[in-house]
Amino acid sequence: MIAQLNGRLIEKNPTELIIDCGGVGYSVKISLNTFSKISSDEQVKVYTKFVVREDAQLLYGFAEPIEREMFNHLVSVSGIGPNTAMIMLSSLVPEEIAGAIQAEDVKTIQSIKGIGAKTAQRVIVDLKDKMLKMAFSPENMIVANNTNRFDALTALVSLGFDKKSVEKTLDKIGSGEESVEQLIKEALKIL
Repeated sequence: MIAQLNGRLIEKNPTELIIDCGGVGYSVKISLNTFSKISSDEQVKVYTKFVVREDAQLLYGFAEPIEREMFNHLVSVSGIGPNTAMIMLSSLVPEEIAGAIQAEDVKTIQSIKGIGAKTAQRVIVDLKDKMLKMAFSPENMIVANNTNRFDALTALVSLGFDKKSVEKTLDKIGSGEESVEQLIKEALKIL
């Protein structure tokens, strides 16, 4: 129903944007990935998904159409609602989720808060074929398939380092055969 909003950014916080479109302020729930991609410029454009529940009408926003597409795929899985999908998209970028699904990496999907083993397996079974049809950049897919690198990246980001600078650092030091601990130690020397 509401596919995108293009308007003036009134308020921005890690879970929500308020966007003024023609005098109406829309409250839009967002992931941490979208939060990091949306600049604090006055003019903003977000792709949206309008969800109607029995007790609420909610608008979910995404910086890129590919993130909205991943959200739609995730909520199609039994046991994953919009809030869980947003947690997944806050924990991993769409390319990392797709890479984990294609690699049948239950551990990575299960590492997301609120996702158990059965739900992780259901996500893989339900979405594996659909992930092949989505267009992702290959460099992000490699991150998800290299478990040691992915674990090191996750650990360093959780320590407060910027994700892009951590990725660049891991590119410089990684030959693909280091343990998670070695990757983290080497990255900390550079960061």
